[in-house]
Amino acid sequence: FLLFLKLENKTKGKLQKQICQVVLDHFEKQYTTELGDIWISVRDVLTYPMCWQYAILLNKFSQSAELENTLHVKGYHPAFQGPLPYLPASLKCYIRRTPGRFPAQKHQAGKLKEYYLLNAASLLPVLALEVKDGEDVLDLCAAPGGKSVAILQCAYPGNFHCNEYDDLRSRWLKQTIESFIPDPLINLIMVSKLDGRQIGDLKPELYDKVLVDAPCSNDRSWLFSSDIQQATLRLIQRKELSFLQFQLLRSAIKALRPGGSLVYSTCTLSKAENSDVINLILNSCSNVMPVDISEMAKAVSQEFTFLSGTQQHELLVLPEKGRAWGPMYVAKLKKM
Repeated sequence: FLLFLKLENKTKGKLQKQICQVVLDHFEKQYTTELGDIWISVRDVLTYPMCWQYAILLNKFSQSAELENTLHVKGYHPAFQGPLPYLPASLKCYIRRTPGRFPAQKHQAGKLKEYYLLNAASLLPVLALEVKDGEDVLDLCAAPGGKSVAILQCAYPGNFHCNEYDDLRSRWLKQTIESFIPDPLINLIMVSKLDGRQIGDLKPELYDKVLVDAPCSNDRSWLFSSDIQQATLRLIQRKELSFLQFQLLRSAIKALRPGGSLVYSTCTLSKAENSDVINLILNSCSNVMPVDISEMAKAVSQEFTFLSGTQQHELLVLPEKGRAWGPMYVAKLKKM
């Protein structure tokens, strides 16, 4: 028992050590102002990885009845049920209330993985996008590839363009696609390393649906930056992120066909990178209008906690104990 206590204290010590104080102080200031008392409970979840949860997205191209039985036995249940405006039967994601991580599968050349571990909230942008068979789809900032894989669980796009500008992340994206998507279908996917800000000019009005899962200040991982200098640099560069996000969105709008729709998402709580960016786009682009996604939010409110008071075209998932999903901001726009 004493040994167990020692080990537990050791892990607690490790967790305490891992938190980057520079980032936490910065977040304290900003999020206390933006979220008020809500920040305290959100902070408790974000700074304590032992209570984080992981969802299991099944791969329909490598189905296993045995895996689903195992998940049921271990207390997992479907993440998405009820009257969602869009929920393809082929999208299967399992969650459970208790923390803990299902073992990840290693990448093996020529062998498809059976599931993908992810934050369940990161499937909300995919559900908001509502991709249908035959539509031309662009995933503008696609790495590491979880949302691309999820889109392909939902429908068979006519053309599917996955773009990732960063070299290392682009390799990661390719590996993810190879791990989950079978051969004939892989030929429908174009993976590029273009500057997302230029895609709109290079491929004007080419897509029915565009996902902009933008580079953002990733609150979860930034809190555990082990390199203080890198963390400080990140916080300085953070101010420039909203302009990059705005440029990516403007490019995405150009790439959309009239009548097409766009979903913007981030994994930060930051108002400057979320609703401020969307408001700026709505005020400066006369050819887009907001799309109400409140029905989707209502349908999943049993499993996800949302910030109240947001507009109908946006939602913000707040992590809380037992529902430690998010942060995840989602907004939907349509091109006129």
